[in-house]
Amino acid sequence: MRYKKRVTKPAPNSDPPRPPFNLELLFQALADRTRLRLLNLLRDQELCVCYIVDVIDAPQPKISRHLAYLRRAGIVSPRREGKWMHYRIVLPAHPGAAHILRETLAHLAEDPAMQADRARLTEACCTPASKRPSPRRPTEGPPNLIPPKQGIQVTK
Repeated sequence: MRYKKRVTKPAPNSDPPRPPFNLELLFQALADRTRLRLLNLLRDQELCVCYIVDVIDAPQPKISRHLAYLRRAGIVSPRREGKWMHYRIVLPAHPGAAHILRETLAHLAEDPAMQADRARLTEACCTPASKRPSPRRPTEGPPNLIPPKQGIQVTK
């Protein structure tokens, strides 16, 4: 007598199963100086790509390519507003990966070169207090730094 395999189907309202977190991809994402500079700029705020391009002084396609790599690694999240893309850091659900990212961000905060990038960010952006537009962007450009809706978020 043959037995049929019982196939269980997920509940109709449940999320599809997610693949396990790829730690190798995380370490590869953290192994590039440009991507570390991006994470440093995004450390406590959401930023438009145009501001990142101003601060890092690199071509926009290069910045977008590195942001896509960080997105595939699961540590940044994009948001479109009109024609502008905004990115923010998200902590991975994997506890080990989240710890690694937190420690990396803490180390970047103490690095003098990374602090210089942060200083250039305050000079490049038009802040609500100064109302001074960036010298390389038109006044009708994207909105100022957009505060994160919930800070660094944990993905599930």
